[in-house]
Amino acid sequence: MVASRNFFAALSAFLVSATLVAADGANVLEARSADPCAAIAGKKWVAPKDVRACFSHFPVDPAIKANTIEVVNKTLAFHTSVNYQKQAPAPFSTDVHEDLLADLARISHQWYANELDLHIDLSRTLKRLNDGHCVYINQCFDSLFVTYLPTPLVYLTDASGHQSVHIAPEAFNVASAEFNDEIQFWQDALPFPLKGKLSSLSGAKVLAINGLDPLFAVDQNAKITGSFQSLGTRQNTFFSSYNAAATGWTYSMGNFAQQSLPLNDYATLTIQRVNNSRIETVTLPYRSRISSAAESWTDSKSFHQNNCVAIPGTNGEDVYASGSGAQRRELPENPANKFRQAPIPDASVARKHHLNVILDSAPQLDVVLPPGLTPQSPLEGSSGVAQFHMLEDGKTGVLALGSFSASSFDGLSASLLTGLQNLKSQGATQLVVDVSNNGGGFICAAHWLHRIIVGPKATTEPQAGLDTETRDGPLAQLIVKNIIAGADPDVQLLYNPVNWRNASNIGFSAGTDWLQPPVKKVINGRQDAFSQRLGDECQPFDSDPPAEGLFDPKKVAIVSNGRCASSCSLFSITMAKEEGSKTVVYGGRKGVQQQYCGTVGGQSTDFSTMDTEIKTAHLKNNTLAPPDFITNSIQGITWRLGFGLDDPQQPEEWQNHPADVNLPLTADIVNNPAAIWKQVAKTVLA
Repeated sequence: MVASRNFFAALSAFLVSATLVAADGANVLEARSADPCAAIAGKKWVAPKDVRACFSHFPVDPAIKANTIEVVNKTLAFHTSVNYQKQAPAPFSTDVHEDLLADLARISHQWYANELDLHIDLSRTLKRLNDGHCVYINQCFDSLFVTYLPTPLVYLTDASGHQSVHIAPEAFNVASAEFNDEIQFWQDALPFPLKGKLSSLSGAKVLAINGLDPLFAVDQNAKITGSFQSLGTRQNTFFSSYNAAATGWTYSMGNFAQQSLPLNDYATLTIQRVNNSRIETVTLPYRSRISSAAESWTDSKSFHQNNCVAIPGTNGEDVYASGSGAQRRELPENPANKFRQAPIPDASVARKHHLNVILDSAPQLDVVLPPGLTPQSPLEGSSGVAQFHMLEDGKTGVLALGSFSASSFDGLSASLLTGLQNLKSQGATQLVVDVSNNGGGFICAAHWLHRIIVGPKATTEPQAGLDTETRDGPLAQLIVKNIIAGADPDVQLLYNPVNWRNASNIGFSAGTDWLQPPVKKVINGRQDAFSQRLGDECQPFDSDPPAEGLFDPKKVAIVSNGRCASSCSLFSITMAKEEGSKTVVYGGRKGVQQQYCGTVGGQSTDFSTMDTEIKTAHLKNNTLAPPDFITNSIQGITWRLGFGLDDPQQPEEWQNHPADVNLPLTADIVNNPAAIWKQVAKTVLA
């Protein structure tokens, strides 16, 4: 009997212990369930709604909100375009009409349920500028998870001229290669008759997206995607495309199939598959993949601490804090580089060779263009973003130029010259320059390419680009004064006078206060002030250009999907307007004017760079200076603004750049660079 009592006592103790262990396990599960960031910690692929739950978990901290708006507001004092963008002139008057200062005041007083809602409003407010230089990005949210569908879309024209939206013919090849660890999820998500047959959707005609005309979704996206003034270009961003990147040919999924925020859970497509008369409806889930740049976390606290607060490089630094010359401080990498749509060189190269590059909330492309669409056998001189090809007609050379920047300015310049000379030696008498999705790069590389193609003439020497101006506010004036007084002995700062030349291309001396006197203007009813006109800082070039032009510019066709920006725009505009080169945009909706470039700017930069100027000039305590970002944020700006060729009194940014030719995309050439080049040679350069 005693033994029996001991047994039951032991059993009771065991059950109590087991209950406690089970309770502890349940508490852990309950804690993970209650903490939405813990629920997605360590996972590569998750549902967008689960990412959204994590992002929405954080209430707005009034101090952080106030800090963010103050940094953005005060950084805009350096942005050349803010008053122009209040109401752009025709042909962009209906595209650009954002009173940014008024909207920032609205946001500062508005209540938001959480940090994500605040971010969406602030981000989209900046995107309404339709200016890829002036963008607000927060790495706590933007592309921390990238959200995908396996069905990128294209906009095709059939033999009768009818246009319609299709799932890209190469969709399954792209998705199965890029998402091989998740493709089965989408296979299993298809309705029963199509389960496991995702490949059969490739090429299907899309009759409706979420029950509405597909073009409604295209137009809704164009309202929020930003980056380009032209409606046609923003519409084209919805669809897939390609780029000659530094790592090889890449594939852009388009805004329908790749999104930087996890805001959509499903897309319901009404389709007609290839060689099938049946109308079918499929609902596919979006899936969110974690970025390789995300810092790991275990719960909401560590998520926010590791991914949402400022990191080295978010804010600028005094470059002379450790001395000058060999003792000068090396600054941490600028986080904005991740979002610049071009390869970014070492900081020392970028200081010498200034950049004009757009920013985007999605990082540079890294999805691979399928082998069947990749151009083969590049010629001698091809390197990274510059690829050279000769067409079978024996007279058409091709330069596929995915960017105007590379790790080395000298290397890119040499590659451009060698490749073009090689094309000419092989008999090329006409040239296709494919700048699809070229986000810009070295300003002087654009000038160099213009010069070597057309040769020495009044439009290329002593200047092959646009005159520019920078904004001349009181803080900028103080920076220049302090530099003249000795704040920048090693010429590390943008505002150093020796970097620049006047409109007569005469360089400023170290003691020139080039922001005096300011040129006062009234823009859209607001007082503003700009510097004197600045000339060309590129010539003489580091290498000698050829004594004669390599091609007749009237036998040059510049080809893209309209997404040619920044330094790409500087090149395309001067070639088209001054030299008579043809411009071609492939794709796009009938009746919508296609612009061959956009977001011209003159020179782009960002808050961190401006903050370095301010701190190095010992002006951080000035009331005009923006504070440091508390958040893991980036604010881009246009620092110099190029002025027009047709109307030199107005910025080139909002002048018209209509494409000479709008090339319809058909099923046999879409996202096939070589097929597009052949068509351009046949129809445009013939």
